[in-house]
Amino acid sequence: MGGTVLVLGSSGRFGRHAAEAFWNAGWRVRLFDRGRDDLTAAARGADLIVAGWNPPYERWAAELAGLTRAVIGAARASGARVLLPGNVYVFGEGAPAVLGPGTPHAARNPLGRLRVEMEAAFRASGVPTLVLRAGDFLDDCPSGAWFDRVIAAKARQGVLTYPGRTDVPHAWAWLPDLARAAVSLAEGPDWEPGVTDIPFPGFTLTGAELAEALGRTLGRPVAARPMAWWPVRAATPVWPLARHLTEMRYLWDMPHRLDGTAFAGALPDFRETPLDEALARATDPAQSVAA
Repeated sequence: MGGTVLVLGSSGRFGRHAAEAFWNAGWRVRLFDRGRDDLTAAARGADLIVAGWNPPYERWAAELAGLTRAVIGAARASGARVLLPGNVYVFGEGAPAVLGPGTPHAARNPLGRLRVEMEAAFRASGVPTLVLRAGDFLDDCPSGAWFDRVIAAKARQGVLTYPGRTDVPHAWAWLPDLARAAVSLAEGPDWEPGVTDIPFPGFTLTGAELAEALGRTLGRPVAARPMAWWPVRAATPVWPLARHLTEMRYLWDMPHRLDGTAFAGALPDFRETPLDEALARATDPAQSVAA
């Protein structure tokens, strides 16, 4: 199909993969530079805006609402659709184990509420918006996410450092697959005005299962060990990010997976990368270059 896509946040985790996937699929890709470009002008003639902007946690309260208004305004002016990478923050602590389009957005914590308000603004705008919702990211290069920065940092020494209970299912998304899915959904039937919510099933793994899979990938036993949270809590007065990491800690102890029913209905022929291949590429960037 193809078309013109404007990618916001192309230096970020999702934005980088999305830009590459759309380019590989034959789309005309525009990369937005917040320091130089005007959003309304950049969106002119675009068929799709990928809203991959994601400022650091400590700037969400100050920036998310304004960024959302700007994207909605640019989409209205250009007639473009919007693809928004969503997360599980909107559901909040105590959400059911299976998270789908009908699950209430009941978050009460600050970061969760900000995401609830963001999605509500898109829903109210009438702009055709697809929320491609995913769990924590697995990337094909070190990007400062939980997996490479903490969890798998010592995997080659036989240790998986896990931030929560190792017997609790947790949702993960392999970013190259998530970006391919974004392209396929953009090339599918038109989206209805407002928000279409499609959860990306990805991988659902306990910490113990993740350790076992990493062991297969690395060819040596890997044991899951609990992460010490006390240094993070102790740093809260002087490190703003620590407060937000602690706020979201509940996700590591709350069983959850993403319901893939809507995704399978929209993309019945989509084939995800096998878990062991994704982990091999996530732990050895050289394999991703070769791939």
